[in-house]
Amino acid sequence: MSDEPRESGRDGIGVWTKRCYFAGRAVMDSALRPYELGSVQWYVLHQLVHDGPTMQRDLVRLLGIERATMTSLVATLVRKGLVEQESDKADQRQRLLRITPTGAKLWGELPDLSFIRSAAFDGIDEADIATVVRVLRAATERLENISRKGTLS
Repeated sequence: MSDEPRESGRDGIGVWTKRCYFAGRAVMDSALRPYELGSVQWYVLHQLVHDGPTMQRDLVRLLGIERATMTSLVATLVRKGLVEQESDKADQRQRLLRITPTGAKLWGELPDLSFIRSAAFDGIDEADIATVVRVLRAATERLENISRKGTLS
């Protein structure tokens, strides 16, 4: 039995999607390491820089991570002085996150990570990419519906 994943078919989809994700994340983490940031921390900063203050619970949903993971991640970003938290005025249990001046300065120093997409997808036909996106979106929606319903049948 080979260590290489199957090249095609339904079994190969999940394997290659996962491998591509992890390969991209490894390149991203390597590019961010000199700045003492991880990829998920980068995504939080990206959200705050581009969309402004965001509720912490919304980031949990947007990034698809556990609440406890987000709590730890935000605590690290706050400790580094990159993000600040404030209690929501309507619900004191909820936290609004915003980038600090230090976080904005760091963001301006970070490398442009679009090279990752270019390295992965340059030279691949846009129609092929659109097909992959459409198929993965449909599969993801189906699986999320099963998860929300809490049923496996």
